[in-house]
Amino acid sequence: MSSRLRSAVRYCAPVLLLPLFGCGPGRNEFAPACPSANLVPSLAELTRYSSPGSTHDITDMVLQARVVAVNGSCEAGDDRTKLPAKVQVSVSVQRGPAMQGREADVAVFLAVTEGETIRDKQVFPVHLTFPPNVDRMTVTSGEIELDLPVSPEKSGASYGIISGFQLSPDELKANLGGGGNG
Repeated sequence: MSSRLRSAVRYCAPVLLLPLFGCGPGRNEFAPACPSANLVPSLAELTRYSSPGSTHDITDMVLQARVVAVNGSCEAGDDRTKLPAKVQVSVSVQRGPAMQGREADVAVFLAVTEGETIRDKQVFPVHLTFPPNVDRMTVTSGEIELDLPVSPEKSGASYGIISGFQLSPDELKANLGGGGNG
């Protein structure tokens, strides 16, 4: 092949391929891969009693709560190195006979994982106010916004989202079957 023909092929081939760049899905046409959301069973339940100790009856219960859902969505943004995600956590709560008043606070956490590693964790206080004559309710947090680092080699599916209650050592021990809740 002559050097002139090689030069022509070298410079013309990219021009001939330009129409192909318009083929295929456009940017933001498909939803990006999102992280999976999960509950940690031993951290998804909370029973709070009025007095510490390993034995309780129903009259000692201040409240009983359960994280019932972690829902999220994500969509590609303008920055290809970040995946914006929004997560909401729903908590079902029952007021116990030992609750003084109609208000209580519980702490819920949201963590981003990559494999077995926790990359980030935030704790959110949830303030509960039971209306008169209501002893059971479900509350859903506002949208919690996350920016997950992504690249062509790492999609949002590389991450996980976990949620549960931020438990005291005694509350965790009780959830794991060891008794002792306070």
